[in-house]
Amino acid sequence: MSSYRPPSETALIGETLKRVVAALRSADVEFALAGSVACWARGGPPPCNDLDFAIHEADGDRTLEAFAAAGMRTERPPEGWLVKAFDGDVLVDLIFDFEGIDDVAILLGRAEHLTVEAVRLPVLALDDIVVSKLCALDEHSLDLAMPLQIARALREKIDWPEVRRRTAHSPYARGFLSMLEALEIIHPSGVSPAGRLKREPRVRVVGEG
Repeated sequence: MSSYRPPSETALIGETLKRVVAALRSADVEFALAGSVACWARGGPPPCNDLDFAIHEADGDRTLEAFAAAGMRTERPPEGWLVKAFDGDVLVDLIFDFEGIDDVAILLGRAEHLTVEAVRLPVLALDDIVVSKLCALDEHSLDLAMPLQIARALREKIDWPEVRRRTAHSPYARGFLSMLEALEIIHPSGVSPAGRLKREPRVRVVGEG
């Protein structure tokens, strides 16, 4: 009987991350890790089957050329706010228009340098990631599973009053934050945090440096 075991989804994403960063650097493209993998790098839930990166829109063509040269399949979808690449089964989204954020240059300027899968790279600020995820919620995209997992795992690292302020225009974000209050994950607006919430075991921080 063969002892071969296919690599885990997280391992595949980690290998793709290394190839993507090498391609972006070879093309001299400014970038930052985004999405669920950027949360995982800070101790959040394991990522699924894709990687998100923030780039400037002007770098889209150069990025796709670099990925094609690295053997990845590339795609320019009709949505107009991102370009895509596929490294085997792993999808890579290269985003230049984030919900709730006026300018991707602001995001890139606030990125922090962390070590992820032994690679030192810029990673979007956690508050920016959470704001963008909540502002992206609408009647057609209302999967709360990953935002809820992120909130549970990283709640002590997130500036919730700031997130609340920046997402106040979205009824879906307000509803999600109300759910977090009901679950006693975050404090109600205007309530002192002293001794009010149940504490969960601290999570392991991955690759923070």
